[in-house]
Amino acid sequence: MRRFRSTPTLPTTTAQRGFTLLEMIVVLVIIGLIMGLVGPRLFGQADKAKVQTANTQVKMLSGAVQTLRLDIGRLPTDSEGLSLLVNKPTDERTARNWNGPYLSDGLPPDPWGNPYQYASKAAGTQPFALFSLGADGKPGGTDFDADVGQRPAE
Repeated sequence: MRRFRSTPTLPTTTAQRGFTLLEMIVVLVIIGLIMGLVGPRLFGQADKAKVQTANTQVKMLSGAVQTLRLDIGRLPTDSEGLSLLVNKPTDERTARNWNGPYLSDGLPPDPWGNPYQYASKAAGTQPFALFSLGADGKPGGTDFDADVGQRPAE
């Protein structure tokens, strides 16, 4: 019987080549330039979305205040404020007709983490004022720092 002899194979060397430092720096610069162009647009959209969220929440809270008004026959006082939407009043006459809580998830903060402002003074077409102080948390302002909602008439 004849035996076949296999020829030994020589190890093949494959050249493994990594990235050079210069190539890595070029890629990082390109990524930085792209982020410099795209980043501000994304952050601008986030600020715009917060203003839209605040407008929606003001409308939702305004509807809850109107429902509360129908139930108890009056608007919350300045001292009661929006907390009357979630906390039963201590006044027995008001508590009798209170059918709350009027907000299922409690009183939300505005998108910037500040409480919404309420005043029993008329504002625009509303018999009460309900607003957010905007991104800066201060009255007035422009752009994203502007107040959102109906401020009371001065």
